[in-house]
Amino acid sequence: MAHLLIVDDDANTLASLARAFRLAGHEATVCDSAARALELVKSQPFDLIFSDVVMPGKDGLTLLEEFKSLGLATPVVMISGQANVEMAVRATRLGAVDFLEKPLSTDKLLLTVDNVLKLRRLEEENRQLRQRVGKHEIIWKSEAMRRVMAQVERVAASETRVCIFGETGTGKELIARTLHARSPRAHGPFVTLNCAAVPAELIESELFGHEKGAFTGAATRHTGKFEQAQSGTLFLDEIGDMPPVMQTKLLRVLEENEIERVGGDRPVSVNVRVVVATHRNLEELVKKGTFRQDLYHRIFVFPILLPPLRERLDDIPVLVAHFAPQIAEQNGWKPQNFSNESMAALQRYSWPGNVRELRNIVERLLLLSGEVVEVSTVEATLPAQAAASVSVTPSTGTLAERVDAFEREVLLAELKSHGYRMTETAKALGLERSHLYKKCQGLGIDLQAVKKGEGSEA
Repeated sequence: MAHLLIVDDDANTLASLARAFRLAGHEATVCDSAARALELVKSQPFDLIFSDVVMPGKDGLTLLEEFKSLGLATPVVMISGQANVEMAVRATRLGAVDFLEKPLSTDKLLLTVDNVLKLRRLEEENRQLRQRVGKHEIIWKSEAMRRVMAQVERVAASETRVCIFGETGTGKELIARTLHARSPRAHGPFVTLNCAAVPAELIESELFGHEKGAFTGAATRHTGKFEQAQSGTLFLDEIGDMPPVMQTKLLRVLEENEIERVGGDRPVSVNVRVVVATHRNLEELVKKGTFRQDLYHRIFVFPILLPPLRERLDDIPVLVAHFAPQIAEQNGWKPQNFSNESMAALQRYSWPGNVRELRNIVERLLLLSGEVVEVSTVEATLPAQAAASVSVTPSTGTLAERVDAFEREVLLAELKSHGYRMTETAKALGLERSHLYKKCQGLGIDLQAVKKGEGSEA
């Protein structure tokens, strides 16, 4: 069953279409003007819209233009008793999925609904597929990343062991996944283990597995990461944090391609390509004696150094263009654009958290902005800004307290940047003016100062 909206100034047409759709099992909402249609689409979702072209006031083509400006994704079918080729072409260019002439055949109407809904289902399936594939896509434009990807292409098809170096958040796991996807092992599993995230006493069991009864709590046999990655790739992240005793055991596995489960009494052969990564300087760890030199030479065959985001600033616009629609779609938000000034501000920031931090900041900016992300919002949102009015979000307190503190800082910075003019500030933040007043009062912002600044408004 679909929820359909019918827009037509003719009461008989509304009644006949609504009856035909309801008899076919669909839900039909009717309205007699473009203005009312705009109100309805803002207040509830529809699966398909039928709109007449010739109506008093705003006509159907103007309504279609306004749907487009709202970013409405609902398919629209135009209907008219005065159709001509020019009108149909214009409707199609504005995004209409079909154009039907009156008088309308019930069979034709229902067939149109079926076809449009089938197309929507296919588009949704394709979107989900693209999202699954694109989740691990590497986005780049810079010369620095071109060199990295050339290295990836060179080594991916081999069995050579790769060590990926890079700061936290630079995308080391994405590079490892790409190596796997472009290797002869792509049909096999890709298994990951963060060596820094597993307690020292459990890492052997995580890597090699254990037999039932091997230790207290081992109620069943557990298959370790090496066996899970059989015929595929095992990615060991933060290898520099692996405990020394495990380094010895890992070295043996890499030399002999055999593991022994904890509590087991026989070796198990494994056929796995091991890719490792770290943000630490392994050479320094070897000198300090905290990382085995023989293991270092075993894994350090083909190093790939991932540049930090501050050294690939040309990639920021393409990364933002990738993240913004992805985040908006996941949250059901309307598409938003970044102004040239806001993009330049993002490129001036040093990005200590690299690409991971960029994605989080983009999500925060979309949440705080209207149709366009402005430079003032970026400057108020980025941590450690030069602007003294914006401080880092407190690291103590409840989640609600931290969110309130952050919102307060953003509002203060935005108010200041607009000279405490409430109308401009509300517009920049995508809020109603009354909502901004309530926000200020709720967050303890001095409204007297706001009213004083507001005196300069036209």
